[in-house]
Amino acid sequence: MALSDPIADMLTRIRNAVRNRSKTTLVMNSKVNRGILDVLQREGYIVGSEPVDDGRQGQIRVQLKYSSTGEPLIRTVKRESKPGCRVYMGVDDLPRPMQGLGISIVSTSQGVMSDRMCRDERIGGEMLCTVD
Repeated sequence: MALSDPIADMLTRIRNAVRNRSKTTLVMNSKVNRGILDVLQREGYIVGSEPVDDGRQGQIRVQLKYSSTGEPLIRTVKRESKPGCRVYMGVDDLPRPMQGLGISIVSTSQGVMSDRMCRDERIGGEMLCTVD
């Protein structure tokens, strides 16, 4: 069965793994998913990710990050732009989740970036998700 929204599938797998306090989870391998995971790693929400060969498209093993008290660093993950309703924003319209403590992940012409990087580069794009 083909997935209509692989980004939402990846975010749901991460959300469920955080809720279960898992150390790792497997997500589908795609260029956009790798870009989102790179942004999450750069911003300190996950430890890392590594590709796993499964004989097909492949998967990515995501190592989740928790605080010293065991609380997850990812509290909420929300998909903003959906296949049925794309959400595009200019650089001045990008939201600041939790007054700047969270991040928005944006797909731009320069690749997948966080909202902070978009403001520095003065680039807007498709708003993929927000992470608090």
